[in-house]
Amino acid sequence: MAQQQTKALLQKLSEDGRVPHALLLLGNTGAGSLELGLWLARFLMCETPVDHEPCGQCSACRKSHQHIHPDIHFSYPTIGTNAVSTDFIKEWRSAITDNPYMDVNTWLQRIGAENKQGNINKEECNAIIKKLSLRAFEGKYKILLMWRPEFLGKESNRLLKLIEEPPEQTQFIFIAEKTEDILPTVLSRCQIVKISPLTDEEVSTTIQQRRSMSTDRARQIAFLADGDLRQALQLADNEANDDSAFMLDWLRKCWRGNGPELVGWTEQFAKMGRENQKQFIQYCLHFLRELLALVVTGNTTLRLPDNELATAQNMAKVLDVEKIGSIVALLNDNAYYIERNANPKILFLDASIQIHEIMKNQ
Repeated sequence: MAQQQTKALLQKLSEDGRVPHALLLLGNTGAGSLELGLWLARFLMCETPVDHEPCGQCSACRKSHQHIHPDIHFSYPTIGTNAVSTDFIKEWRSAITDNPYMDVNTWLQRIGAENKQGNINKEECNAIIKKLSLRAFEGKYKILLMWRPEFLGKESNRLLKLIEEPPEQTQFIFIAEKTEDILPTVLSRCQIVKISPLTDEEVSTTIQQRRSMSTDRARQIAFLADGDLRQALQLADNEANDDSAFMLDWLRKCWRGNGPELVGWTEQFAKMGRENQKQFIQYCLHFLRELLALVVTGNTTLRLPDNELATAQNMAKVLDVEKIGSIVALLNDNAYYIERNANPKILFLDASIQIHEIMKNQ
């Protein structure tokens, strides 16, 4: 496991009996925050830890490793008006076994979200309160591991009293990426531990362990992934990134400004589903950040694959800082509108026309 420094801190707190009852691990899932939370739950439950690690042999370790320990409860975004996490527990166990570095879009598409948005609803909050009000079945603790509490929204208020005054031997482990999407009243009740992006060396070593490839190729992928192991594994599994090809095709069409081409592209975009659309926008914003670095510094050592780097170098000849900033602002606005169910076809046809005008404006 990467994140050894943070892991050592959690080991020390656990062994000294000083783990805060509400702990929030803050960082990109691709940096290992979910894996770290799962490890901590196993460590807290282990009956006979060995060398600061779960023993892996006791009954608690065997069950927690399979994600079936009766005192480790999971909560995560689901789809459906009255859905609760237990409705998707088989899919969840399979997903975190396959890839604990997955992002929320990958998870939601796995459970068939398509155009539906994920949430953690009031029924889930009521289920959590009921579960944690019971006595522990087997373990030393009752643990709730909640992945992405940002999806609670205003329903967080239902859990405030429970988080502030939990039953005895109850442990909350929250795995979050953005504090701005979590109510301040929840944050104030948690001890926040920030998870730093993985180093290139950590990413390179980990993907070599998980995938068969040369050291040079692993280092190249680690450089492009910029501390995100989820992205690194995707690059290792799929040389031709769909978002990359789709983005480059879009930017070329925006440059040409051909109406029928832009209409055809936006029709494809509209069919992607809302979560995929949001992820695509984030991918474009990453490209634009690297392009901005190229324009400002002239340094071509960017975290972009070769095809995107070539496009960035061409775009740097015609786009200045102000134009790139205008496109970034436009995409950020569109991400907001997509979140609020705007018509994607109309939205991105308009955005495509605006980007064409920004690119061609002298």
